[in-house]
Amino acid sequence: MNEPLKHPINISASGISASGGDDFLNYPDDQALRRMCENEHPADLAAAFAELELEKAVAVFSSITSECCADVLVHMDYDSQREIAARLPDDVLARAIARMSADDRVDLIQSMPDERGESLLHLLAKKEREDIRKLSAYEEDTAGALMTSEYATLSPYLTARQAIDKLRLEAPDKETIYHAYVIDSERRLIGQISLRALIMARPNTLVEDIMRRDPIRVNVHDDQEAVARLMARYDLLAMPVTNGNDALVGIITFDDVHDVIEEEATEDFHRMGSISAGSGPEDLVDIGLRDAGPWLLIRKRLPWLLALVFMNIFSGAGIAYYEETIQGTVALVFFLPLLIGSGGNAGAQSATLMVRALAIGDVMMKDWFRLVGKEVAIALCIGVCMGIAVSLIGIFRGGPDVAFIVALAMVCVVLFGSLLGMSLPFLLTRFNMDPATASAPLVTSIADIGGVVIYFGIATWYLGLATVV
Repeated sequence: MNEPLKHPINISASGISASGGDDFLNYPDDQALRRMCENEHPADLAAAFAELELEKAVAVFSSITSECCADVLVHMDYDSQREIAARLPDDVLARAIARMSADDRVDLIQSMPDERGESLLHLLAKKEREDIRKLSAYEEDTAGALMTSEYATLSPYLTARQAIDKLRLEAPDKETIYHAYVIDSERRLIGQISLRALIMARPNTLVEDIMRRDPIRVNVHDDQEAVARLMARYDLLAMPVTNGNDALVGIITFDDVHDVIEEEATEDFHRMGSISAGSGPEDLVDIGLRDAGPWLLIRKRLPWLLALVFMNIFSGAGIAYYEETIQGTVALVFFLPLLIGSGGNAGAQSATLMVRALAIGDVMMKDWFRLVGKEVAIALCIGVCMGIAVSLIGIFRGGPDVAFIVALAMVCVVLFGSLLGMSLPFLLTRFNMDPATASAPLVTSIADIGGVVIYFGIATWYLGLATVV
């Protein structure tokens, strides 16, 4: 045990702070601190401990029980967890890891340098060590990497009474017992049964008579995002994971899927804002905006912005190409920002709706042709309404000719932007790229180039036609 805390830790309604203030309770010794931790939710303790200075937080973690230490570490954000774990003595951290669920301990070990991870593994029991190595072998972002090996299994030939007795004995070491999985002699998954069904069944009823046969399952190599969608679709608390032989190797619980959904949604938002993706300790998704350093944010934001700057050169080239048209009717320039902005906004709206629909599986690649027709009708309706509105301004600024040009250009620009925003996510999906890459800045930049060409192309055609007439 580490030496007692040099400064008392105060627990207030607003959390844990350094000694002092108007705190209603004071814990000057380890024993009182442990009692407090047993009565507080780990999530609240994690948030409070994260506000402590690093040295004091490490002292607190070294003083509380291993169970409490494990629970609090699991609830901490990635960056805080990594900092605390790096400072904790190996024996303290190893005892905490031993009390974590299988998937959580794998995540923590994998976040550490290889040397430290190996030294911690040697302090764990052989069964836990082998389990960590087995789960670590699965590719990142797959069902295998997400699953836990702490699940309850039953034989189909047990009675309901025997099954309940077995679950009662195994419950302390399992992630969940609300659902148990029925396997045969070769560990093949043949059924699933809920604790509720066992309790309500007659004591001598066989498990095979009340189990749900062929339950929904995923393969260890399935993508974690697909697993999350499947669990959300069927409203499952846990999902069984099988290997190529249909043998049960783990389960994925809803709390892990919730983390995946949050992570994937954050990545999509970043891509839609043209922020570069990353992985490992430099991943903005794990670190968070508050804790990310300025240099990391610059590196994440700058690449796409530089690319879009050079892409917008084409807009300038389009304006230069129609220089004579602009000089002939200077009033056209007044409407240029309005038109290309409208096209970009329409495209961004369509892209946002389509990226979201693709992400949740609401639409598929085969739906593109049907959606094109719908998008054309919607865009024409929106474009005509916006064209009529802007034509009224055109009459006052440049007369009927300019009003007609601006109105027609508005319809065409909105139609172009909308079709671009709808189709680009499908195109990226077709080439196995993330549709979120069809972000608002990317769609807007392409729509700007198209808007300039469409606007001045229509103006050149119409004014030339008017001159001939």
